[in-house]
Amino acid sequence: MRKLTIDLNAVAVNLGTIRTLVGPTVKVLGVVKADAYGHGMVQVAKKLEAEGIDFLGTADLTEALTLRAAGIRSRILAWIHDPEDDFVASVNHDIDLAVSSNDQLFRIQKAAKAIGKSARIHIKVDTGLGRNGVTLSELEDLLKHIKVAVSEGTVITSGIFSHLSSTGPREDLEQIARFDEALALAAEHGFEFEVRHLTASDGTLSYPQARYDMVRCGIALYGLSPFSDNKGKEFGLKPVMCAEAKVVQTKRVPSGSGVSYGYLYHTDRETTLALVPVGYAEGLPRNATGKAEVCINGKRYPILSRIAMDQFVVDVGDASVSPGDRVVIFGDCGPSADDLANAADTINYEIVTRIGSRLNRVYLGAVEGSQN
Repeated sequence: MRKLTIDLNAVAVNLGTIRTLVGPTVKVLGVVKADAYGHGMVQVAKKLEAEGIDFLGTADLTEALTLRAAGIRSRILAWIHDPEDDFVASVNHDIDLAVSSNDQLFRIQKAAKAIGKSARIHIKVDTGLGRNGVTLSELEDLLKHIKVAVSEGTVITSGIFSHLSSTGPREDLEQIARFDEALALAAEHGFEFEVRHLTASDGTLSYPQARYDMVRCGIALYGLSPFSDNKGKEFGLKPVMCAEAKVVQTKRVPSGSGVSYGYLYHTDRETTLALVPVGYAEGLPRNATGKAEVCINGKRYPILSRIAMDQFVVDVGDASVSPGDRVVIFGDCGPSADDLANAADTINYEIVTRIGSRLNRVYLGAVEGSQN
């Protein structure tokens, strides 16, 4: 009675659109962290691998090792590390590792020495986002230690990267300039990198000069815009996810009937109420009450009564709506993830990522063996 359709063919189309945009000399890293933004990490990764993706990106090593266990052979970069990670499994499984501090470097070296294998690292520089990464003032010291590790054969410097804050053009351009400073400093110390990468989906679309050797794309791969004032289709992107359910009950009620918790909505006439088994447990934001719309039989209806954990109620008036009729929460013919995000005062990233496990996932265009 609840279904989430994931069109993996659309993922392939979006990858092609990104490749056309950045050109043949720029590599693409497909970000599949957080279960591929709710789309299914293993399934999406297999599709991207079949399409020849250059790198895959995960937030942490657990995600990266899950991909390896699923048979993914593509290069994988992981960038957030537990202070207690010993890195042996990640080095052994050829995971590229972000390095943000001397401590991380030393622990990666220890793991590499333990198994007699060089670790591939990407230096993460904080150019102004204030999150993960080594500051410019500390970069030179880190570079000196990395140079020693390279000479010992414990690490290979595959890449150097940073991340924009997306605050505005002025701030982004300042960060691009700081990244160039970091590159210049690394060059002074004799470093050469396979890939220099700075931009995620938003920067990739906004700053051609900052694409360097590789771009990291997440939300754009899933057909959604990284900008609140643009739709994905404006960039030639195709939405991947469609969330839907079935009407499970309808009933006629008199005028003045209170509906759902707190009676935020009272009927103003005799009308039909339709019950839909989706709530905030499925990722439908509770604070979208009174602002979100759904599509039933090709017509949009507002959700005027309180969204509950497992269900919501729609006043469909005198329309012909029956149990079993399809209700589109977002995607397909219904409202978009952007529409729902606006109703909940959030971003489309959160809408797709927070989708609950009770929706039955159906994959279109799946690579053989990726359903499990």
